[in-house]
Amino acid sequence: METWIKSSYSQGNGGNCVEVCETPENIKVRDTKNRHLGHLAVPSSEWVAFLADIDSL
Repeated sequence: METWIKSSYSQGNGGNCVEVCETPENIKVRDTKNRHLGHLAVPSSEWVAFLADIDSL
């Protein structure tokens, strides 16, 4: 079973919410309003690089 975690930056009022799920192969990202549309899967190494780039802004 996958464990999805809502972003701490998501609004609690049903607004812009994003969830992530970590698997051994990749990181999955989805929109909580449209879970039925699936998710975006990113290799873990690319996710770490993405977060490092954001943190440097």
